[in-house]
Order: sequence, then structure tokens, then C-alpha cells
Amino acid sequence: MARRSRHRLLLLLLRYLVVALDYHKACGFSAPKDHQVVTAVEYQEAILACKYPKKTVSSRLEWKKLGRSVSFVYYQQALQGDFKDRAEMIDFSIRIKNVTRKDAGKYRCEVSAPSEQGQNLEEDTVTLEVLVAPAVPSCEVPNSALSGTVVELRCQDKEGNPAPEYTWFKDGIRLLGNPKLGSQGTNSSYTVNTKSGTLQFNTVSKLDSGEYACEARNSVGHRRCRGKRMQVDDLNISGIIAAVVVGALVISVCGLGVCYAQRKGYFSKETSFQKSSSASKAATMSENDFKHTKSFII
Repeated sequence: MARRSRHRLLLLLLRYLVVALDYHKACGFSAPKDHQVVTAVEYQEAILACKYPKKTVSSRLEWKKLGRSVSFVYYQQALQGDFKDRAEMIDFSIRIKNVTRKDAGKYRCEVSAPSEQGQNLEEDTVTLEVLVAPAVPSCEVPNSALSGTVVELRCQDKEGNPAPEYTWFKDGIRLLGNPKLGSQGTNSSYTVNTKSGTLQFNTVSKLDSGEYACEARNSVGHRRCRGKRMQVDDLNISGIIAAVVVGALVISVCGLGVCYAQRKGYFSKETSFQKSSSASKAATMSENDFKHTKSFII
């Protein structure tokens, strides 16, 4: 019983496949071909090939750029948009003479032609990748730093494709990824991240004073930023101690002066003087009031 049910299942599956293939041919659909990837350098040319076997008079061709919104590239036997001035048709393929980074994306060619089964439609998809050289990277280098502190220098480029790798130079000499392999006169406490573009000194020293520049490089090209100088100075401990001592001395002298003035009675004399002046003012006011009252009685 189990074998018979299996045979029946297989027969049903075969019949389904035959029906599906017949329907596929009758409707004139064709399975998409292998996905193509075309790589081109910016401002050079690229050819987007539509792999259709043969062009006929009755064939109808359309090229579309896919994305959030579908836009026509070739429609009604004419190139559309800005492709009019910088592209041309070679049979079913498009030759872009001056590729820009905005052209990167996925394209689809659609070819329809009459056949014995009806209208036959074939599609082919092409992805265009545009390689872009790096621009001049932005470099962040501090003007000054204190010896023994952590200092980080940054370098970044936002245009390169593929993403560039970064190299740092000090006084025109490349800093190695492994500082221990460098010269003895170089601080070995730094680390270089070639992917993010950071140069970090865990404990910066006076040996690290100099002019620093960063270079961004990928398979298309490379650019370097202008060098910037970083000056590293030692922490002046003796100067700080001297300033603290001077400050303490000034505070002590002021305190002694106040104590001396209190002992000599300068503050008490001033207070008694203020009291006597207040009393004399009160006496004067009383005398004036008496005279005024006397004149009123008379």
C-alpha cells in the first residue's frame, strides 16, 4: 500500500511539472539569465550588456534603472534623461561614455518579440558598481599636547569607493602599523587603525613632536591631507610647585598683616572713632533741637 501511494504521488508531481512547463511556454515568459555585475571607474566608460540572442525588426527593447522608483533609461527607441548626451546604444547594450557615481545601481533590460507561442518576453539584470578615488581626507591634529597623556589623531574620507585605507606620516616618513619595528628614536606606544584612520598615542612624549599628515588610498587612487604640526611639552612640575609656594606665602603674609593690625588696635581705634563721630553727631542734633524749642517759647 505504501509503495502504491508513493508511485501515485510521483505521477501527480510529474503531471504538475508538465502542465507548469506548458503554461510557461504558452504565455511566452523566459527565465532570467545569470545576474551580471559591471565595475567601472568614475569618469570612464562602461557597457551594460543585454544578453539577448538575436535582434530582429519586430523586437522591442526597454532599459530601466531599478530602485525606490523605476526610471526609464531607454524607451521608445531613444535614450532618456541625461543619458542622451553621454551614452549610445550598441544593439541591445548601452555604452555609457562618462560614468558618474550617481549611475551606480541595478538596471534591467526587457526584450519582447513575437514567437510561435505568442509574445515572448525576456529580461536581463545588470548591476553597475562605480569605483571612486578618495578625496583629500580631513585630518584632525592637535596643535599641542602634554607629555604622558593620551592623544588621538583622526583622518577620514567620505567619497572613496571602495572604502580607503589610511596611512599616517610624521615629518614625511610613514609610520609603521607595528611601531616596535620602527627606529629607536620613535615612541613605540602608538597604534594605527588603517580602517578607521585613527592614530593614537597611549603615552605621548616629546619625541612625538613633529608634522603629521594622513593619506587615504584605495584601488582607484590616493590623496593626502596637508601636514599639521603637533608640539609635545613636558609638564612643568617645578613651575607648578613654585606657583603654589608663592601663593601660600602671599596668603600667609596677608594673614600676619591682619593679625598685626588687630594687635596694634587699628581696627578698634577705627571702631571707637566711628562711635565718637556718631555721638558728636547726636549731640549736635540735640543742641539744635534745644535751640529751636527755646526760640519757639520766646
